[in-house]
Amino acid sequence: MIATAMVVAAMAAGLTGCGGADFTYVMGDDGQSYFKVPASWRKVDQAALDQRVFGDPNSATARLRKRLSWTVAYDAFSRPSADHLLDATGGSDQPFVFAMVSKLTASERDKMSLDGLRNAAMLPVAVGADVRQQLEQMPTYPYKNFELLSDEVLPPEDGVRGVHVVYNFKVLGGPVQTFDQTAYLAADGTRVSVLLIRCSATCYRQRGQEIERVARSFKVKRIPG
Repeated sequence: MIATAMVVAAMAAGLTGCGGADFTYVMGDDGQSYFKVPASWRKVDQAALDQRVFGDPNSATARLRKRLSWTVAYDAFSRPSADHLLDATGGSDQPFVFAMVSKLTASERDKMSLDGLRNAAMLPVAVGADVRQQLEQMPTYPYKNFELLSDEVLPPEDGVRGVHVVYNFKVLGGPVQTFDQTAYLAADGTRVSVLLIRCSATCYRQRGQEIERVARSFKVKRIPG
């Protein structure tokens, strides 16, 4: 425990020294995943975010998912809102970043694959064409016109595996949204860490360098215990 605490402190000190007040540095509750966002981006209300991600807090399923997960989100819009997770609700057309670290159950660990990492943000990325067609024919299905822009399997580092995918969806009938997603499987196979950045396709083109810096800052490192 002492060794782990020392490594975490050293990482935090090193991160702080890299960019001063220009960025907000965020570390997951696992002490191994971390990323940075521009300091002007504002943290989203945690209770609202958890309800948006997990659903009704009175639901047993939602409570279990929340117990197994850590979440955080930052919004570049002046009035941050969990509603901006998937689309530009309320006139926002600014980047939104969401991070989640999830503990896997034994059955989930056995089934985890690269496609499982592609679907780690709970969006239907790695599904068959027939399944996608059936889903998109449902009138109430919110994700339409899927377009895969890039799909990269990241080089394994210290036992950590990952994927980086960028894709488009039309969400809830609105304009095309671009999602930049990175997901990692911990070296011991017990956790998945995901960073999802959303912006409209137009916003993504205009602010691509800024978004890329956030995406590239997301790392998972194994800390010796």
